[in-house]
Amino acid sequence: MCGIAGIFSIDQQDPDILKNTAKAMADEIAHRGPDDSGIWSNNSSIALSHRRLSIIDTSSLGHQPMRSASDRFIISYNGEIYNHQLLRNKVLESFPKHQWKSSSDTETLLAMFDYFGVQNSLPHLSGMFAIALWDNQEESLYLIRDRMGEKPLYFGWIESSHGKSFVFSSELKCLRTINGFNNSISRRALQQYFRFLYVPAPFSIYKDIYKLDSGCVLKISDAPPQHPPESIVEVGFDGAFKYQSLHLSRWYNFRDAVQNAKSRPFSDESNAITSVEATLNNVISMQSISDVPLGAFLSGGIDSSLIVALMQEQANHPIQTFTIGFDDKKFDESLFAAAVSKHIGTDHHELMVSSDDAKSLIPSLSSIYDEPFADSSQIPTYFVSKSAKEKVTVSLSGDAGDELFGGYNRYLLGPRVFSLINKFPSFARGPVSKFLTMVSAKQWDAVYIFLCNILQRENTISQVGDKIHKTAARFQSIHTADDLYKSFVTEWQNADGLVIGSSVDEKELFNLTTAALPNIKLGLEEQMMFRDAITYLSGDILCKVDRAAMSNSLETRVPFLDPSVIEIAWRIPIDMKIKNKQGKWVLREILYKYVPKELIERPKTGFGVPIGDWLKGPLKDWAEDLLDQEKLAQQGYLEPLIVHKYWKEHLSGSRDWTFRIWSILMFQSWLQSIE
Repeated sequence: MCGIAGIFSIDQQDPDILKNTAKAMADEIAHRGPDDSGIWSNNSSIALSHRRLSIIDTSSLGHQPMRSASDRFIISYNGEIYNHQLLRNKVLESFPKHQWKSSSDTETLLAMFDYFGVQNSLPHLSGMFAIALWDNQEESLYLIRDRMGEKPLYFGWIESSHGKSFVFSSELKCLRTINGFNNSISRRALQQYFRFLYVPAPFSIYKDIYKLDSGCVLKISDAPPQHPPESIVEVGFDGAFKYQSLHLSRWYNFRDAVQNAKSRPFSDESNAITSVEATLNNVISMQSISDVPLGAFLSGGIDSSLIVALMQEQANHPIQTFTIGFDDKKFDESLFAAAVSKHIGTDHHELMVSSDDAKSLIPSLSSIYDEPFADSSQIPTYFVSKSAKEKVTVSLSGDAGDELFGGYNRYLLGPRVFSLINKFPSFARGPVSKFLTMVSAKQWDAVYIFLCNILQRENTISQVGDKIHKTAARFQSIHTADDLYKSFVTEWQNADGLVIGSSVDEKELFNLTTAALPNIKLGLEEQMMFRDAITYLSGDILCKVDRAAMSNSLETRVPFLDPSVIEIAWRIPIDMKIKNKQGKWVLREILYKYVPKELIERPKTGFGVPIGDWLKGPLKDWAEDLLDQEKLAQQGYLEPLIVHKYWKEHLSGSRDWTFRIWSILMFQSWLQSIE
């Protein structure tokens, strides 16, 4: 795991300036690679820089940027290729005279590119990666991102005091080190941020700076274009375009992968369970290879518990596991994690987090995440990463189990809600919506718990009242399955009035959630799972974990995102994923072989923190300073009266606007950090 950065000059620059710029960019992300650094330049137009966190082959032989044996390619690469030993065998089968100089996966990548070509090599890679690759023969630059977007990669155009340049990096803070950087805030991206609570690809918070989308390769031959083509944000999930010397294409298409998997569905439940377990065991074995200490996050939920259980089965000693807890027992799941750990037999580490701990971290969040990011579970994710780093350098996680195996509550609620809404004619939806919101969220929670007790049913859904209010507020606008999905994944249904000067229309704002579905029949649950995998997973979940972990110089690995797991997950029919009104049925059946059911079964809460309460208490002064109406008016990005309305209602307890207030605060905090 590392950090990469580089500059491709459009205007001729002094070679020393080019190298110094690349070095300054990499030094800004030293936390991503504290073990080593390096720079390569052709002394005329391009410089690559690298920060290294040594995981595989910790010797100097793994130093980057690294040159291929043929001298054709120079690479600066962030990530891990888990099957690189198999790829080495593939190289030697075809080219037995090849001589290896190191045991690093970086050298393996370069050998693959040398012998098989860039595009032909990528489908063979099992891993996570963001790659910058210079081709001396073609005088071309490649930027490549992994299948599902585990590793970040930004690119774009800046006009600094030294001229125009095309730049790229693992984090946006690299770009701000460039002398004269003055790219303005994109109000288009800002409006998207308030809808989704993160800035979705291909946008970044800055104009003319973009995220390379997952599964994409960008190639620039000769010099890059002087200005970014406007169509770069309209490529879409399947799109590719060529503009002057720039060519953007998709080397991996998740939609095609889903279609191929769905053409070979499992028909037998026991076969599905056995196959998933065998596949996960194989992947965990590959991802447990490390030349430095390795452990795993353990929340006590289904996904992390399964990963840990399988890891422990393969280990000949107790593996190290990590969790955090909170003083507020409503959010504290540390007891569940401890119970699972005790049963499995891991060496468990628990860190308790208080509101004071959170308060001390919050000023750093804007630097850690580099652009506005409002998933409040970023706080516990940071602390569990910090705790893990004290003992290990690599940690496996259970992320992506929800998206692949049907774990989110919206997959359970969606079909029921859609069926209910369709029973009401359009003229009746307004009154129904008004009635549902007349009852407070807390009252709905109480009603739900009361009904569960009366009907002797398990309380399996958290924050019912909040979900009812969200659905009711959008009741009149839901006509299609896409409309329903948008209502689940957006916090602000209409942020037009909040962001001053934005003129993005409704259709453009939501085109990221409505990418073309696979050309096969999918139920509503699978449609949402598909869309979550190509948007929310990369834009929120993986971003959150990457920044939190790498700010602590910790590598995280995600077994569920191995291509073999993705394939087998989509071969499982939806009635084997969601069964008996529970998601992740197949994963549960595997887990219960290792952990008693009673240690796992409880309502799904997510990795949450009591932010709403903290904002009324220990974080109130901090929040009020950032939400000052005069300050908002001077900054000119957010409408002060709208912000004040939500803040006042939240403080009074008349409405719970935790997520909206937090999104505003995260933007304000970020803005303050760059001013």
